Amino acid sequence: MAFSIVYGDIVTMDTDIIVNAANSQLLAGSGVCGAIFRGVGARAGELQAECSSKAPCPTGQSVLTGSYGLKARYIIHTVGPVWQGGAQGERELLYSCYETALRLAADAGCQSIAFPLISAGIFGYPKEDALDVARQAAADFLRHHDMDVRLVLYP
Repeated sequence: MAFSIVYGDIVTMDTDIIVNAANSQLLAGSGVCGAIFRGVGARAGELQAECSSKAPCPTGQSVLTGSYGLKARYIIHTVGPVWQGGAQGERELLYSCYETALRLAADAGCQSIAFPLISAGIFGYPKEDALDVARQAAADFLRHHDMDVRLVLYP
């Protein structure tokens, strides 16, 4: 399969997994995280309980939860780095977000995954650089695995 960039709402993607750009405590927040928790609706408390049981999640790592009624079968929560100028290992940590999420998806037997542009919102990572990391991580993974990897940009 392949890597593609699509425009849309990650919450409504028809993929096996959607990825949440999370904070280390895996608490409901704003941006993509807020949209996912709002999308879950009445079951947001259940999602939060599962997230809390798996917190904290270190920067660059990922955890898998149920999807609580969303189209996707699972949600992967990954903690991206806060941009601090680029000399604090941000690129490696961001790459690790994609790598660990893709590994979890493969381990769960999934065929498709939708990512937001991790860390490029309130965490301040420069968008072009974040896109380069996403492309590289997907390309490296797809050399050895068969999966539909989508990067979902909100219009």
